[in-house]
Amino acid sequence: MNHDIRRRSRSLLALGISTALALTATACGGSETEAGSEGDGKGKIVFWDNNGGVRTDVWKKIITEFEKKNPDIDVEYVGIPIADVQSKYDTAIQGGGDSLPDVGMVGTAYLANIVAQGALEPVGDRIEDSPLKGKLVKGMVDSVEAAGGQDGELFTVPTSANQGVLWYRTDLFDKAGLEPPATWDDFYKAAEELTDRKNNRFGFTIRGGAGSIAQALEMMYAQSGIDSFWKGDKTTVNDPENVEALEKYAALYNKVTPKADLNNDFTKMVATFTGGEVGMLQHNLGSYTDHVKAFGEKGIGGLPMPPAEDGGPRTLVSNPVDGLGLFKSSKNKAAAWKFIEFAASAEMNSLWNESAGAIPAHTDAADDEWINKAEPTKTAMESLDDPDTRIVQLPYYLPDWNSISKADTEPNFQKLLLGQMTAKEFADDLAERLNEAQTEWKEQMG
Repeated sequence: MNHDIRRRSRSLLALGISTALALTATACGGSETEAGSEGDGKGKIVFWDNNGGVRTDVWKKIITEFEKKNPDIDVEYVGIPIADVQSKYDTAIQGGGDSLPDVGMVGTAYLANIVAQGALEPVGDRIEDSPLKGKLVKGMVDSVEAAGGQDGELFTVPTSANQGVLWYRTDLFDKAGLEPPATWDDFYKAAEELTDRKNNRFGFTIRGGAGSIAQALEMMYAQSGIDSFWKGDKTTVNDPENVEALEKYAALYNKVTPKADLNNDFTKMVATFTGGEVGMLQHNLGSYTDHVKAFGEKGIGGLPMPPAEDGGPRTLVSNPVDGLGLFKSSKNKAAAWKFIEFAASAEMNSLWNESAGAIPAHTDAADDEWINKAEPTKTAMESLDDPDTRIVQLPYYLPDWNSISKADTEPNFQKLLLGQMTAKEFADDLAERLNEAQTEWKEQMG
């Protein structure tokens, strides 16, 4: 897509957002805040699950336990398919807010859009006055603050997150006499030594198809140590240190990886790792159960992304954080907040995340039995809560972030792997798209 077409597309998208916000302002006229009230802490509240079907059972368990302890509160569960949740929220907001829930699961990928429309109640002060104070994983709190677009304010109570992990085959490492890849030197050394192309053995499997950009960004920033996605109004994606990291990462393709990796999406990449003689894989915690099924708990190891410098702080790219939002239009905020506090408590948060295979947001869940058994999840949680860890906040708030980081750029990444484009050319092109989108977003937001 050429730049003129991209600009016209972004202008149309910005116009659509502007129209939506204008419609919301006209329809609501500030009525959401006026209509909402604390209520008496009793009666019915409505809860929207943003991954209905997949998470319905665990939410019903939580709701049952909540209603046992709060018999004067009735929670109506509404499961929304994950693909529809953002449009459901937008439609309800644009309709005046009356059909919004009291409480809803809201992910950081679309949080800014809902905040911009004035639909969510800030929850920072409520957290400060609750048992949740000081009990939420720092990295998740930082991500929610950044995604909300209003400095220092929380618009959801974080509940869970994912994180990039460097997975490795313990049996292959032991056989080769290699240490777990705790540094980048370890990683590149292992990738070389575990590769025997003649016998179809490879040190690494790379994601060359759908979803490749998110993985590439994780590898770039973790190696460079650059701790911010923006420097002023310009992205750091094409900073020379990121370009150098990208060159090293892309050079792995077809040298220590299978040639077929060029078209790997998530499913194919994981299948390559679990079904063959491949030593390492970079992916998030979501594939943990696949690895355990293939190799057993002792056959797989998983570490957070290594620090840029040995012994230094880790630099992690933010993964979307899920959270519980309190909607301004609620007429029973006191009861809604009781439910949020309960669902975000250590016991319930642990229950939910064990079911989801995600990282709990409540720090007291760190010592639970399932976390201690799932060592990669435990170390991921510890790294997210480490005050020295640097989190690079990806710009999920940009309306065209998904198109830029997926369809617009994935073909270029394949060209990079094939040697048809340099790392600098790739990074400069991506940076130009991002800088344009950031400029238009800031203009739109005033």
